[in-house]
This record gives sequence, structure tokens and C-alpha cells, in this order.
Amino acid sequence: MYLCKLLMLKGLGKILRYIKGYKSYAILNIVFNVISMVLNIFSIGLIIPFSQVLFKTDKTELAKILATGRPELKLSGDSISDYLKYEVAYLMDTHGWQYVLIAIAVALIVIVLIKNLTRYLAIFFMAPIRNGVVKDIRNEMYEKILVLPLSYYSAERKGDIMSRMTGDITEIEWSVMQSIELLTINPLTILVMLGTLIVLSPQLTLMAFILLPITGFLITRISKSLKRSSTKSKEHMGTLFSIIEETIGGIRIIKAFNAENSSRNRFQAENETYTHVMNKVYRRNDLASPLSEFMGSIVLAVVIYFGGRLVLGDSHSLDGSLIVAYIAIFTQVIPPAKQLSGAYYSVQKGLASLDRINKILDTEITIKESASPKVIQSFEKEVEYKNVSFAYQRGDAGYALKDINLKIPKGKTIAIVGQSGSGKSTLVDMLPRFYDPTEGEICIDGTSLKELSLVSIRNLMGIVTQESILFNDTVRNNIAFGIKDVTDEQIIAAAKVANAHDFISRMENGYNTNIGDRGSKLSGGERQRMSIARAILKNPPILILDEATSALDTESERLVQDALTKLMANRTSIVIAHRLSTIKNADEIIVMQKGLIVERGNHNNLIGQNGVYKRLYDLQSFV
Repeated sequence: MYLCKLLMLKGLGKILRYIKGYKSYAILNIVFNVISMVLNIFSIGLIIPFSQVLFKTDKTELAKILATGRPELKLSGDSISDYLKYEVAYLMDTHGWQYVLIAIAVALIVIVLIKNLTRYLAIFFMAPIRNGVVKDIRNEMYEKILVLPLSYYSAERKGDIMSRMTGDITEIEWSVMQSIELLTINPLTILVMLGTLIVLSPQLTLMAFILLPITGFLITRISKSLKRSSTKSKEHMGTLFSIIEETIGGIRIIKAFNAENSSRNRFQAENETYTHVMNKVYRRNDLASPLSEFMGSIVLAVVIYFGGRLVLGDSHSLDGSLIVAYIAIFTQVIPPAKQLSGAYYSVQKGLASLDRINKILDTEITIKESASPKVIQSFEKEVEYKNVSFAYQRGDAGYALKDINLKIPKGKTIAIVGQSGSGKSTLVDMLPRFYDPTEGEICIDGTSLKELSLVSIRNLMGIVTQESILFNDTVRNNIAFGIKDVTDEQIIAAAKVANAHDFISRMENGYNTNIGDRGSKLSGGERQRMSIARAILKNPPILILDEATSALDTESERLVQDALTKLMANRTSIVIAHRLSTIKNADEIIVMQKGLIVERGNHNNLIGQNGVYKRLYDLQSFV
């Protein structure tokens, strides 16, 4: 029952399914392990003829054994003992005791050599399984974070996600994958050993069968709390990652507000809690080995006592050389049983990490394509929002957008304005399907976005956001990001249109200069112009500008605005504007308030209405 429980650990099936791609390695691992086990039993079994050489050297005794003739070999301890007695007696009578000892020694060397070679081959074929499974899990996790909707990242801490992709995967590699072999080969080893012990002495083995489950029960009871403690430790590690990520990202503010002490205290308090939980984890984990060894020694002591009675008692029901071999084989049951209990503890710890990883892998992907999505090659007519409403699925009260009806004709510039929280960004984020409407639908050229492939939708669009999203790579690779087969001439041309070529040329390595983490080596205006160059190179028919100039100084804004004007030429543009002076020439201005469209029209019309737009414009005019 204990072995079955070990082999059917809840959650291990989710790991074992990854092994399907490595079946050949798994089969070779099992084959060589089985060969190694069998040879191990043979090497221990040499104790029987060795004992008989030591204790049966009297010629009279040898003559009696030879006189009975060679016995038939059967699958029982007495039969094996009688057969070996005759063979040893024959060899000693024919060649002498020295020959027999040399033969036993040579046989031992050969068997142990082959046993260790097969054991190495088993480990050799296990390595690709361990590393391959961890690689597959890591790939699957990265693939999943690429397709999860933006709403997931709004609800989760980035540091915790990083902790799951690094620390938890490492935990699986060390705690689970290292234990897979132990959880497969050790039960086989124990079963083979117990089968051999049954053959040698059914009475003693029955005694062991009674005592071993008690040992397993105690170990299982103690290990139940290990997974709970390990889960807590992973949660606290995720919090630590989040604090570190926030500290690095906000170090300027921390220093500016002299918040080093409060940040330090927050981190140290969380780190202290994590250390306390990990102490519990290690103590429970470290208890496995001494507990299993102690319980095994109790079982061995009982076996020695009852085995001695069978040899020395009045019945003499067990041969002396057989009990020596029995005890030697029984001692070989203890190490795999000890490793098995240790592996059980380790797997319990690793399954806590697996649960955290599966929370990402099992997360529902809400942005789904239809079974046979249509591919849209070009934008011909208009984008239309039809009765669109949207509510975030995070327990937020009410709708972020309500009953939006909007047409954006091809070639027109549509500006969206309103106070913070009015739903501007949410409205625009639904166009590339970062979110889907809760109610209503969005269409391009009369076809619902849900019927179109995500790739073809996003190929039609270029996005420039307020925060320039750049990567720790070269200027060239950032501008050409996501675009294949781009020439240097095309990249330079895009940079020139974006007013970026001059400052890029002044860099140490020009377009091959690394710009640092998130473009940290560039100014705000330079980062924004590089983002515009990226959009220009993509050459999309639909352009989305999300407050692209609001965080810039006057000079940088002029350069960026000039680049944006070039970018917007002959395109359908959707502009989220903070500075209303930048969208006076828009074909239509959409004014939003609390998720509703409250006004719409061009600049002059809206000023004449003396409504929300007029108040916003007047407020900025007085600044």
C-alpha cells in the first residue's frame, strides 16, 4: 500500500506526461537498472558459496555431500543452498579450496564491474529525461505567458510570475526530476529484493512484511506538513521577488523620498518570514533519512533475532550460510527504502512548486481564435464599435465602458480625450484584442474581430505608447523588432523619418549600440522616437497613439510630434491625447467620461458646444 501511494503521488502525473517524448531513454534507463539489480543480487549471493568454503572444509563432510549426488535446483532457499553445497563440495574435492576462493573472487569482480557499468548507463540515459522535461516545462510556461491576456498581468505580481518561472522550475528539476528515478527504480529494487528474500526464507520475509508498512505509515504521516510548508515558502519567495523588482524599478523615488529605511524594513521582514518557513521545510526534509534508517534498523534487528532462532534452534530449519546471505540481502533493502522515503519528502516539496506553476499553465486563455479564423490582408473601409461594453473581471464595480458606438473610417484621424479613468486606453486596447468586449462587438471592414486571426489583426496595427517599450538589445534590433528580412537601408530610412537617425549616428556603435534595460541609455525623447521608427518600419494601415508625447519636454515633444505627423500621413490614426493642443486638426474628437462617449465632433464644433471638451481645453490653456 505504501509503495502504491508513492507511485501514485497526486500531481506526479502532470510531470510524467512530459516524459512521453523521451520514451526510448526511459525504457533504456529501466532496462539497465533492472540488469544492475539482478547483478547486485548475484554479487550478494556469492556469500553463500563463500560461507560454505569457510565452514565446510572437512573432507568427511565433503564426501557426505558428494555421496548424495547433484540435487535438482528449485526456486526455494533450501534447494538453492543444497545445490550450491554440492557444487562447492565438487570443486573443492576436484581443484582444492584455493581454486574455489579465486573463482568466487573473480566472479565477484566481473559481476560488480558489469553491475556498475549498467548502473552508469541507466544514469546516462536518465540525464536527457531530467533536462528535457525541465526544458519542456520552461518552454510551455514561456509560451503561456506570451498568450495570456493583459488582464492576467494586471491581477498578478510580476515578481511572483518570475519566481515561478525561475525558482519553482529549479525546484522541480532538483526535487522532482531527481526523485523520478528513485520513485521508479527503488520500488522495483525493493520488490526484487523482497522476492529473493521470500525464496530464501518465507518465514522471515513475512515478519518483514508486517513491520515495513508501519515504517512507511510513520514517514507518510510526518511528510504531510512538508508540502504545506513548502507552498508557503514559494509564496513568500514570490513576494520577495516582487519587492526586489519594485525596488529596482523605483530606486529613484525611494532615494528621492529618503525611503531606504522603510524599504529595507519591508524587505527584511518578508525575508525573515521566508527564512522561518524554510527552516521548517529543511527540518522536516532532513528528518526523512535518519527516521527511515532508524526504523529499518529495528526491522533488521528483529530479522536477525528470529533468523538466529531458525538456525540455532532445535529445528535447525535454516542453513547458517543462507541466513548470512539473507541478512546481507535484507540490508540492501534498507538503502532504497531510505532513498524512497527521502524521495517522497523531496517530491512533496517539489509538488508545491508544481502547483504554483500549474496555476499559470492552467489559466484560461480568454482571448481565443475561432476554429477556422479568417485572415485579413488589408484594411479597406472602416473600424466599427457596435454597442461595446466592457467590465474588468477582477471584482471591479461597474463597467469601464458602456454602450460605445463608434465608426473610424479609413484614412481619418480620430482623437480620444477625457479625464484619467474615463476608459480611453481600454477602448483602444480592444482593437488589437488585448481585451474582448463584455458585450457588443468590434468589426474591421464588417467582419468581427473574433472571426479574424490574431496575427492578421495585429499586422494591420502599429502602436506607440506613452511609455516607450524597448528591449535590452541593439538599436537595430529594437527598430526591426518583430519584422523579418529587414535591410539596414530600411531601418535607417525609418529612423530618419522618426527624427532618430542623427542621435543614433552619434552613438558609439551606431545602430549596433546596445541601449540597456528598457532603453535606459537613452533620453525620454530618444526612446519615443525609436518607438516611432519601429512603427514606421512596420508601415501599418492603422496607427494607435496612446498619449505618445505627454511625458516629454517641449523640445523633445516638438521633434516627436514632427515624427508623428510624418507617421500619421495617409493612415487611419487613433490618438489618445492628453495635451489637447496636439489634436486640433483631428477629423473627429471623441470625448469620454466615466466609460461613456459624452461628446463628439471636430475641435471647433466642440469648443462651440461649451461642454466637457471646452472645460478641459480651457483648463489646459490657463496652465
